Amino acid sequence: MGLFDDFSRFLESRLDEFLQNNPHLELQALEEKLREQEQETLRLMADLQLTEKRLQEDILTTAQEIQRWHIRIEKAKLAGRMDLAEPAQAHEASLLREGNQKWGQMEILKERLKQTEALQRKIQTRRQEVQTELTQAQTTRVTQAEQRWAVNAWNQSPNHIHNSADPLEQQFSRWEAQEELEQMKRKMGK
Repeated sequence: MGLFDDFSRFLESRLDEFLQNNPHLELQALEEKLREQEQETLRLMADLQLTEKRLQEDILTTAQEIQRWHIRIEKAKLAGRMDLAEPAQAHEASLLREGNQKWGQMEILKERLKQTEALQRKIQTRRQEVQTELTQAQTTRVTQAEQRWAVNAWNQSPNHIHNSADPLEQQFSRWEAQEELEQMKRKMGK
């Protein structure tokens, strides 16, 4: 495992170094991570809302059961059937406890839903900020590339006679273009 861990740390450090040298890529990775977090938060909110709806339905059903047993208790008391009224009161008390537990669960669920909604808004705001930064970074990169091309075009000699049929001229042109490309890559890597 030691070799694998060392290799993993090496790759992570190289990735970190690469991302630091290419901030636009780091911003893209961050934007993608925020997008995934936002989607996960939205899924969680949907699950919480579904659970809340089920709990509300359970609470309503429990309340209806309590009402039904309360009527039975009153009916048994009026008929003098304490043998039925007392167990019915115990059952009603059990239903009340169950209803109170479900109500407490729903209150906790509502608070969690509020927190999740707040988190989703924060993630959305941060994602918009990162998108703005990414747009600015891309604009800056394009502007810098255009400026480099303009400077290179300006520095080329207008009196240079191009003989495209000359193989040596073609070799030098390819070599010079490759050198310019390598130089631009080194500058962009900084």
